[in-house]
Amino acid sequence: MSYEVIAMGADTWRIEDGGVRFFLLTGTEKAMLIDSGMMVNNAREIAEGLTSLPVFLLNTHADRDHIGSNEQFASFYMHPAEQPVYNRSGKPGNIIPVQEGDCIDLGQRLLKIIDLPGHTPGSIAVLDVNHRVLISGDPIQQNGRIFMFGSHRNMHEYIQSLDRLERRTSEFDEIWPSHADIPIATDVIGKLRDGARRILAGKVAGKPEEMHGQAIVAYDLGFCTLLCDQ
Repeated sequence: MSYEVIAMGADTWRIEDGGVRFFLLTGTEKAMLIDSGMMVNNAREIAEGLTSLPVFLLNTHADRDHIGSNEQFASFYMHPAEQPVYNRSGKPGNIIPVQEGDCIDLGQRLLKIIDLPGHTPGSIAVLDVNHRVLISGDPIQQNGRIFMFGSHRNMHEYIQSLDRLERRTSEFDEIWPSHADIPIATDVIGKLRDGARRILAGKVAGKPEEMHGQAIVAYDLGFCTLLCDQ
């Protein structure tokens, strides 16, 4: 499979896997993969080729483009609300639950979990405290297309998540999403929240499209597009 490994510093890498990316973060004691790719099926080997530290996995959520190599891990960190979505994938593995306020220490590198439900019930972001970076998963993008259609999406929860997150922007300087532009500025959070509110209020013109055999509506906000139910 074709992929590209890009160093984001001496202790951080992003792996570009087609239209999605996943990350490897290392501390002094262990290493954490954030998501396991889409097209690749060997994310663990990729990570172990970059570090000699023991590698474990955390998933930002259970959409199929983020769990491509999950079967390489007997267990992995994920929000428990993602269990039904993960079960539909048919992939094996035990979820170690993480949620808002939980901390993971890689050894002199503290990571905090932030809940961001809406895109999926258990979407989470990872705050790299000392590096002042938020690794956001799918809910925050610039020049991307955020999936908000289907039974497990919730626009109202999405807006609430962005509203809460905007109040924490003093904790990070930039955002690393799983899709589209990287890095992006923190002001995208408020722009997405306001755009989603305008969509619900009927103030954004939508364009009918088809995605995965489903009729949807694409709402172009100028800097990002939200794909929603009809």
